[in-house]
Amino acid sequence: MNTETKPKHIGRNISRLRELRGIKQEALAMAIGVSQQTISNIENSETVEEEKLELIAKELGVTAEAIKNFSDDAIFNYFNTFNDVVNNSNFGNYNTCHFNSLDKVVELYERLVQAEKEKVAYLEKLLNNK
Repeated sequence: MNTETKPKHIGRNISRLRELRGIKQEALAMAIGVSQQTISNIENSETVEEEKLELIAKELGVTAEAIKNFSDDAIFNYFNTFNDVVNNSNFGNYNTCHFNSLDKVVELYERLVQAEKEKVAYLEKLLNNK
């Protein structure tokens, strides 16, 4: 039985962090001086050159190490811990943070779908003008 752990998919981590920060591939590409297609290729790669990873990390406002160690589970655990600390503190109900992280994921998904719809409409407009 093979018990090797699968290496983390760095590109997927970049994609998730970029989405959580609300940054589009095009914006990230412009910020680091590459094409949107290059960002897409990076996000589909399991490994990323250290130099590119540093540039991307800087633009996302995190460290390269944070990208390498990112996990969705850690994000949910962080928010759950934060809510537990606030709810169990002496602050009372006045300073309690109430939001559902799942709602944030749904909101992000809806924004991504809307962006794709806008892109399709733009491309259709370009095709109709030819």
